Amino acid sequence: MWALLALFTAGSGQVPPFQLSAMTFAIGACLGILSWIWRPQAIKNLRQPAIVWLVGVVGLFGYHFLYFTALRNAPPVDASLIAYLWPLLIVVGSALMPGEKLKYYHIAGTLLGLGGMVLVVTKGGGVGFEARYGFGYLMAALCAVTWATYSLLSRRFKQVPTDAVTGFCVATALLSFLCHLLLEQTVWPETTNQWIAIVGLGLLPVGAAFYAWDYGVKRGNIQVLGAASYAAPLLSTLVLIVAGAAEPSWRILAACLLITAGAVLAAKDMIFKRKS
Repeated sequence: MWALLALFTAGSGQVPPFQLSAMTFAIGACLGILSWIWRPQAIKNLRQPAIVWLVGVVGLFGYHFLYFTALRNAPPVDASLIAYLWPLLIVVGSALMPGEKLKYYHIAGTLLGLGGMVLVVTKGGGVGFEARYGFGYLMAALCAVTWATYSLLSRRFKQVPTDAVTGFCVATALLSFLCHLLLEQTVWPETTNQWIAIVGLGLLPVGAAFYAWDYGVKRGNIQVLGAASYAAPLLSTLVLIVAGAAEPSWRILAACLLITAGAVLAAKDMIFKRKS
């Protein structure tokens, strides 16, 4: 679902970032709210301790606020590269989690995935960090730390039902709307296709994807999830190629091999687990 983010965002027209965030998170929240029609008792799952709400809202809203700020204050390639360190931070940070064991192949697999992601993001070229973009780089780094921390703490609060994500989406939509009013001019989509792209964003990469991620980090192998997350920018590029918005190249093939090898290496225990 996250692989569709670039395609749908490109198709959403000139809608400003915070307005787009407010619109799409509102749609994402509606996914959870609509499910309560046949699960009315699920609304009670919004009754969570303040720390759970703090983690959820800072994770969803904080990540997007920092990401948008980074893109406004640093070259997009540089900012994206720094922000996408979060899978590596998740894998390394998992060593601090109760019951988790970090092994050399988890890190090695994640670094292979990072290498593949670098090929995708930089398009095989170089990255030149400049001091004048220091603030943007800092925001991108905080962005990575925020999402990694949110994911790891979600693991710590595994007893919290995924229904709580609906509340986080509502809060994120409201805070994004406030930022829009303070920082942006309102621009509405101009065509039906742009509206379809925005609805697609809200239903999938900015909607259902967050529910799926919450379920995954609470019940899955978090090291494998971290390493496999580097497939998102690669899949995004492949989607753009299929849509005719990008051209295939050797670096895409190399990135495929690196990311796949990294994910398999990180998931070695899970894939080759011996049956007792």
